[in-house]
Amino acid sequence: MAGAKIKKGDQVVVRSGKSKGHVGTVLQVLPKDGKVVVSGANVITRHRKPTQLNPQGGIERREAPMAISKVGIAVDGKASRVRFETKDGKKVRVAVKSGEKIDG
Repeated sequence: MAGAKIKKGDQVVVRSGKSKGHVGTVLQVLPKDGKVVVSGANVITRHRKPTQLNPQGGIERREAPMAISKVGIAVDGKASRVRFETKDGKKVRVAVKSGEKIDG
């Protein structure tokens, strides 16, 4: 993947899937797999048996990775694509919709 258009800590909007429209923060980026983990989105449940580490057992809920193409940077609450521009000799990320610089 050439260039990180979405980074850890970015506010993103989920564009498709069961979490469509959800706004959350990127917790983790998996560039080799082309996936991201977004807080509160794509939550899966696992039924865990009691073990020595977890004697209670029970239902475990956590965010699963989702395709990076399913999310867009949140600009005014809406998803936007990202492009790179050179400003003052530095490569910066810019939102395509509004043209504003993305801090990060």
